[in-house]
Amino acid sequence: MNRLSAQHLTCAYSKHTVLHDLSLAVQAGEVLALLGPNGAGKTTLLRTLARLLRPRAGNVLLAGDDIWRLRPRTAAQRLALAPQSESMTTPVTIEQAVALGRAPHRGWLLPYTARDRQVIEQALEQTGLQALRHRFITELSGGEQRRVILARALAQEPHVLLLDEPTTHLDLRYQAELLALIQRLAQQDGIAIVVTLHDLNHAALCATSVALLARGTLVALGSPADVLTPERLSQVYGVTVVVTPHPVYGTPMVAPVFTTSRASQNTVSQDFVEGRE
Repeated sequence: MNRLSAQHLTCAYSKHTVLHDLSLAVQAGEVLALLGPNGAGKTTLLRTLARLLRPRAGNVLLAGDDIWRLRPRTAAQRLALAPQSESMTTPVTIEQAVALGRAPHRGWLLPYTARDRQVIEQALEQTGLQALRHRFITELSGGEQRRVILARALAQEPHVLLLDEPTTHLDLRYQAELLALIQRLAQQDGIAIVVTLHDLNHAALCATSVALLARGTLVALGSPADVLTPERLSQVYGVTVVVTPHPVYGTPMVAPVFTTSRASQNTVSQDFVEGRE
């Protein structure tokens, strides 16, 4: 059974339809990356999967249950969302902020159990925040705030983890560590992960499958090697790209080709397709 699936979703804001009859699924141990240009519908899809936006048509199933038929607390015990950003103006420490992730598993006024503290400690360790635990979140950089948001989501012990642009504001070191963490959470802990990304190379490194969106429709769904082709990416993004194997991992590595005219762009694209240099 799929951990999380979307079935024929149509989503809209007021009269503006953003997603059109879209279906996909992610299972335990898989990482599904949502890709596409700005305005493709990635964040809208993630919000719908997270039970924040009710679809106009279609269903979201969480372990076979309609997510909108679940109690909010039950849904929060199974699924966690790490949004791209949020206001952090309350002067609480990092440890206190991460501990809020335990709320679905305990009453608000009950003391933290040994299990709660173990999970909080693990979340701090996974995100590299142990040494910063006593700092106030209002003092943090954008990258540090991103890690707190992720740690709080991990403290929920979700079966499904939704990540919206998790590498935003992170430097190269933490980007690499986060991508490795995403893989470990899926492969070792069996979490089903859905992540929106702008960086196609990050998606190719960490995802088992990718969904390429454009104008609210699903253009392609499959492995990174099958979906991230020069022809398809050029069509969706409107720019010529070269796709080569990563020198270490062999995953697709995408690089744009800068040209000064449409004619030269077409020439570069045709030369690459035909194997000329």
